[in-house]
Amino acid sequence: MNAHFTSTDLDAYFERIGYEGPHEPSLDTLKALHLLHPQAIPFENLDSLLGRPVRLDAGSIQQKLVGAGRGGYCFEHNLLFRGVLDALGFRTRSLGARVVWGRTDAEMPARTHMLLLVDLEGRTYLADVGFGGVTLTAPLEFETGREQATPHEPFRIDRVDAGNYLLQVKLDGAWTPLYRFDLEPQFDIDYEVANHFVSTYPPSIFRHNLLAARVAADSRFGLFNRRLSLHGANPAQRELTSVQQLRDVLQKEIGIRLPDQADDVSSAEFDAMLARLP
Repeated sequence: MNAHFTSTDLDAYFERIGYEGPHEPSLDTLKALHLLHPQAIPFENLDSLLGRPVRLDAGSIQQKLVGAGRGGYCFEHNLLFRGVLDALGFRTRSLGARVVWGRTDAEMPARTHMLLLVDLEGRTYLADVGFGGVTLTAPLEFETGREQATPHEPFRIDRVDAGNYLLQVKLDGAWTPLYRFDLEPQFDIDYEVANHFVSTYPPSIFRHNLLAARVAADSRFGLFNRRLSLHGANPAQRELTSVQQLRDVLQKEIGIRLPDQADDVSSAEFDAMLARLP
């Protein structure tokens, strides 16, 4: 078993996401965990906004995302998920990606996203529980050019050129690119470097904007600063005009136990951060 994940750690994780199924490394187990994880553990960048370090060691991630009822961003989510899968006997590979979602320029972005490949029963699957507003809710077979259904939107892996791939999601009938990646293995130090960049580099989107998201059974909640969006059968948007509204949405719709309830952040400090949001 993975040295970082004891049976007690796994039990706590399973309780956190509401999983009561078998523990063998099967496709059914992978699919169940991949669906439950993003419904229970939100995407959020509150620590970066508060100027607090985002720690990627296994103990810190487990304490924050599992024990404290918080969320996190891609490195935290996928390192936690990798640890669980490894402890259950899955064979995982860690990769890095360049996020192109929402970009309008042609400049190649830095490699600032983490994803996993899972080798299982002679096939390979892409697993990623940490992409925020359009997080996958099922593993994808690593097969290019084929539309693949998930419990939410369809996705597709395309080959860009020799050795480079593009993950796309189908939104409102059109394919939208999410991130570009290759198969070069990434090591934990690579994620430490990328994590330091996105959480401390002054122009980073995570330093000045609130991003939070959670998957629901048939929809998605997304929060960008003061704009709350509901995606699904009945899409809607609304602007949050007060700190109390932001608090309510973060706790109820996004499902976060706020830092001033779980950590050493004061309510005054947390509310001041929310009040500064554009």
